[in-house]
Amino acid sequence: MVSAAVKAPVGTDPTHYPVVDKMGEGSLQRLIAELLRPLLANALAELGVKAFVGADQFIYYEQYTPTQSVAPDVYVMPGFDQDLDVDCWKTWEETRAVPSFALEIVSRNNPRKDTVHSPVRHAALGTRELVIFDPRHGRGRDRTRWAVYRRVPRRGLVQVEATNADRVYSKSLKLWLRATGEGPLLRVRLARGPEGDELIPTPVERERAGRESAEAEVARLRAEIERLRR
Repeated sequence: MVSAAVKAPVGTDPTHYPVVDKMGEGSLQRLIAELLRPLLANALAELGVKAFVGADQFIYYEQYTPTQSVAPDVYVMPGFDQDLDVDCWKTWEETRAVPSFALEIVSRNNPRKDTVHSPVRHAALGTRELVIFDPRHGRGRDRTRWAVYRRVPRRGLVQVEATNADRVYSKSLKLWLRATGEGPLLRVRLARGPEGDELIPTPVERERAGRESAEAEVARLRAEIERLRR
């Protein structure tokens, strides 16, 4: 590995930037991210926002120093197409590769990684909005369900909200994040409306609603046909 002090010749970089690590994650953390990522990608597309919505990929922000990186559980990279094939991001190769939004889900085994270290790393990266979600916040009086950080002029990334409410508003997404379900069924959903009361449906819910609507229309037509036959 080449250090920042002794750099390789211009045009070469022998540093190894891993695209995977050996850190495992709990099933709850993975299931929360797996539901939210496509929901967010679809919601932004419907709003006409061009962005790549990814999950758990390394974003390196200091060349020759692979330890200077973050791998958000879910993130939004504005200005990029969703159909990109991304192994990792390097901000010195693509200066636009700075998240407008990132979600970190507090892990069971190493909560300080997300609550203490993540804000520092996202501040160094330049992330514009960071939301930290603790699915086990009830296990400690010093823990909160949501912590929201936003970039403020001349102050950098600062915490603007900490709450145990079931929802927080994301200024960068212009959508609400809501905690739904309990225990192993706990998930983070997207919502619209002034107070975030309208949940954005999942693909499964959309399909079910469409099927129920079609069935209701068939039932209405059958009833109308029976009425006309009398």
